[in-house]
Amino acid sequence: MDDQTKPAPADAEQQVPSYSWYALGVLVVVYVLNFVDRQILSILANDIKADLGVDDAYLGFLYGTAFAIFYALFGIPLGKLADSWKRVRLMTLGLTLWSAMTAASGFARDAGTLTVARIGVGVGEATASPSAYSLISDWFPARLRATALAIYSSGLYIGGGISLAIGGLVVDNWNAAFPEGGPLGLAGWQAAFIAVGLPGLLLAVWVFSLREPVRGAIDGLPTPEDPHPFKSFMRELYTVIPPFTFVGAAMRGAGALAINIAVLLASLLSAYVLTLILDSGSGFIVSAITDQWLLLAIGYYAVFCWASALRQRDYPTFMLTWGSPAFLCTILGYGTVAFMAYSASYWGAPYAERVFDVSKGELGFWLGGGGAAGGFLGVILGGRMADFLYTRTKGGRIWVIMFGLLSPIPFAIVQYTTDSFVLFIILNVVVGAFAASALGAAAASSQALVLPRMRGTATATFFLATTLVGLALGPYTAGYVSALNDGNLSDGVLSTLWITPIGLVLLVAALKLVPQANATVLERAEAAGESRTTRASV
Repeated sequence: MDDQTKPAPADAEQQVPSYSWYALGVLVVVYVLNFVDRQILSILANDIKADLGVDDAYLGFLYGTAFAIFYALFGIPLGKLADSWKRVRLMTLGLTLWSAMTAASGFARDAGTLTVARIGVGVGEATASPSAYSLISDWFPARLRATALAIYSSGLYIGGGISLAIGGLVVDNWNAAFPEGGPLGLAGWQAAFIAVGLPGLLLAVWVFSLREPVRGAIDGLPTPEDPHPFKSFMRELYTVIPPFTFVGAAMRGAGALAINIAVLLASLLSAYVLTLILDSGSGFIVSAITDQWLLLAIGYYAVFCWASALRQRDYPTFMLTWGSPAFLCTILGYGTVAFMAYSASYWGAPYAERVFDVSKGELGFWLGGGGAAGGFLGVILGGRMADFLYTRTKGGRIWVIMFGLLSPIPFAIVQYTTDSFVLFIILNVVVGAFAASALGAAAASSQALVLPRMRGTATATFFLATTLVGLALGPYTAGYVSALNDGNLSDGVLSTLWITPIGLVLLVAALKLVPQANATVLERAEAAGESRTTRASV
């Protein structure tokens, strides 16, 4: 028996190879670039608004929904591919795509083109975390996974901070050198997109050099490679892309097809009603609302189609994710944290630029540096605290998520009402650190509630909550409220706090449900039809 396929020793005795830490470092660099490419839109928002003639509602839509829907939906089949194919190769291809589309954003001349490029970034970035979460779970034993996932997640905050600094520096210097537009007529914000997009193409070569670990070996459940990995990927793809969703539903019977069509019609009707209700009379707001709710309707419908297909095709995975109240309360509870955190992190730079008399370069340095430091410390310390509490009580990680939900609120209220730039920057660090503390705990909790072969799918489901609840709704809500109040981003950002009671109820429920669910993962999977054969082949 090969060393890589021997049953894993007791968790407490496992030694982590140095290569695992090296590989984790590479993944952190990838995630840093992931969020540089994603978050740079924040420091560029006001320039894009001026050049393209859009408003805050569209900017919230561009950062949130246009990215999030495709990120979430393509994360489903790509999460399945991460469960069955070479995760290193998948991440390499995704990195190449999102870097190219970020650079392509620099050549956008109108809102439509920029939206399409943003969609491309979302599709590419959907490969990163399903692959990374699954790889980390095979490189690190359970006792260190929250810490390892927190270290990986620190790339989110480092990348977000760096993006503001780089974006501000590039824009200020470019506009100073080319006040009438530079080569090819590019403005500073366009040059910034190109500057952060191109390095990713080189980083993809480094990522490709990583070694693929044996799936599940560290848990004593080595899983053979799927001989037909793209078959399951294509099957998942068809379940989430209309109109193929009708075919998939019809294959499950006339009743399933009728329910499928009814859900689609109900989703579209809801989008239409929301558009009518929220129509304020502003042309751009109406357009943004139409796109916002139409895309969300299609997104939620597609998720329903996927979950329905998963129930029939892989019932054990369905029962440990969609069929598990503990899993759902955990990921939706964290989704409410993301709802507020994404809004504050995106709108922080546009808000400060409008309220305080500072240059983009200065703003990027202080806001980006402080955000990176706060987020990094918060996610690392939160991950360590989650692992520590997990050894004391099986619901310990949920307490950390709850802390991330509640603790930032009073500081955020002061941050977005103060007239002091210094206090705004200090509170940005505090708010970022407290909100970030929840991420490692939430990620580790979701991974612990499924079997090794299900981790990629579980990760995709986890990110559905963070994107379709947090990213798709939070920044847009703040931007929409701001647009209705003459660009008042203070009202916009603080309007997202209404979701706190919902998150609290979900996490209190998770505290009661998660310990029992953790202790019965294998039993519940076997009760749903799981066996050693299905663990190796599904």
